[in-house]
Amino acid sequence: MLLAGDVGATKTNLGIYSVDGGPRKPFIESTLPSLRFSSLEELVSEFLSGASIEIERASFGVAGPVVGGRARITNLPWVIEEARLRKTIGIDSVTIMNDLEAIAYGVTLVDREDLHTLNKGTPVHRGAMAVIAPGTGLGEAFLIWEGKRYRACPSEGGHADFGPNSDLVIDLLRYLREKFGHVSLERVCSGQGLPNLYAYLKESGYAQEQDWLAEQLSAADDPTPVIVNTALSAERRCELCSTTLEIFISALGAEAGNLALKVMATGGVYLGGGIPPRILSLLDEGTFMERFRNKGRFSELVSKIPVHVICNPKIALMGAALYGLEIARA
Repeated sequence: MLLAGDVGATKTNLGIYSVDGGPRKPFIESTLPSLRFSSLEELVSEFLSGASIEIERASFGVAGPVVGGRARITNLPWVIEEARLRKTIGIDSVTIMNDLEAIAYGVTLVDREDLHTLNKGTPVHRGAMAVIAPGTGLGEAFLIWEGKRYRACPSEGGHADFGPNSDLVIDLLRYLREKFGHVSLERVCSGQGLPNLYAYLKESGYAQEQDWLAEQLSAADDPTPVIVNTALSAERRCELCSTTLEIFISALGAEAGNLALKVMATGGVYLGGGIPPRILSLLDEGTFMERFRNKGRFSELVSKIPVHVICNPKIALMGAALYGLEIARA
């Protein structure tokens, strides 16, 4: 029996799986708020206390870089270590991997109903595939064929330098550089980044903030859902929120195209994370694919690459389960 987990800054999804049931059918599954616990060990212990099943191994996708079996969660005050997990929760075999690595493994399991296609393209059989996932932060990973199966490779590309592609966004870069020093892609293309875009547009005088929106933002623990919901609203038009999402989508499309070129993702590019499924109507409008294809002499090449949005919220959990059930045992 396998315990698999998708450990995020906001919530952690856990499931118990068997080889017979496979990575899509957990015996038990639960979602717990990450910040309620002081460590992954504490969270897992609470989950297992309600399950009378003997666990033989565990695999976790975690939102942070993993080096030598140790990870510091990027947007959560946790340090996770395989050795400590083995000792504390009493499981002999424990693997932790980057959450985007887990999502990438999950891509190999997706069905047609799990996806929303932005560009059908012409996939190359066993071609490399790329994953870019804006959620709380921005994650990137890729998959390469290694003879018998795809191997997922982690990346921290979301923390690479942000590159502006218009006069408005050049001024945004100056604004963010004064605020943060180093301006990564995550400062723009993520749940954390959207309030940065909104603040820039507001403070630069691009448009006036409406009173009702100011009240909602001041009352919200997290301004990002307010900005996104307002931009999507047909009843209340807001130029600040609409332009915030336009910049976000433009930057995301450009970086997805960059990633496709870097790994020659002829097998497809997959958008994960919590934000893309929420804004499908805006992604369908064309700006995303326009920026994705805008690669000069390589525009024709990237225009043939399939692009899909992953709409299954359990994709990372499925990928962690696949790794624990099949790949780690190989």
